[in-house]
Amino acid sequence: MRRPWKPTLTLKLTLATHLAAGFSLFVWPTAWPWALAAIVINHAIVTAAGLLPRCDWLGPTLTRLPEAARQRGEIALTIDDGPDPDVTPQVLDMLDAAGVKASFFCIGRRARQHPALCREIVARGHRIENHGDAHSWRFSLFGYGRMKADVAAAQATLGELAGQPPRFFRPTAGLRNPFLDPVLAHLDLQLAAWTRRGYDTREADPAIVLARLTDHLAAGDILLLHDGNSARNAAGQPVILGVLPELLRIISAARLTPVTLTAALTLPPLSCKPFSTMPAAPSAT
Repeated sequence: MRRPWKPTLTLKLTLATHLAAGFSLFVWPTAWPWALAAIVINHAIVTAAGLLPRCDWLGPTLTRLPEAARQRGEIALTIDDGPDPDVTPQVLDMLDAAGVKASFFCIGRRARQHPALCREIVARGHRIENHGDAHSWRFSLFGYGRMKADVAAAQATLGELAGQPPRFFRPTAGLRNPFLDPVLAHLDLQLAAWTRRGYDTREADPAIVLARLTDHLAAGDILLLHDGNSARNAAGQPVILGVLPELLRIISAARLTPVTLTAALTLPPLSCKPFSTMPAAPSAT
């Protein structure tokens, strides 16, 4: 069953603002400057909320793992913009060597170009999540129809290749507009942001990226890295490959356990005591 869509307080106030502005113009035409100002201010607030990936004013946003996962000492590694035929296999080898699982937010069109690599991600125990089909930098300007078509196309592709539909969605650069939450509700997806990111698509120094990811690192954190569109260090190596080994060492030293987003939000099975039978009645003598 699809989750029901419930407009946030911000969206309710947006509707109320527009209705009030329209009503005021009907009964008091000379008040148009005030009505226009109210609408402009409202649009500025909505736009700002869409430009802040960790803001939940436009809909529920996962920025940290739930309390149960934090109590278990879990964090989540999320890796965006793949699959990349050169970088992703090396990332998978590093994760395997450390015994770590991650969530790969894959682009639909790239997945269709490299279907075997998507299957390899899943075969190694990782999860594939939805990062849109075109990964357009204009995604936050899409209307409802175009946005839904883009997310749904990636959902179909990734679900087929992974053998299970993605559960989470992350828009390009985390930017969105008020149409996204109803789209995700219709497709039964949850918006996932992050706790901290290294800006590894722009920063070429692995040490700086690592410091951003590990500063005050704690259980429940969601970390963001990129296997696709990764910046290159001075030697021409994708930054993620220079960051990941030390990042995994620091995580291990902190006694934290990297898990997929799905695993973090799934309750572990209850530990039950073995069933004990009633003692047998004494035999008659």
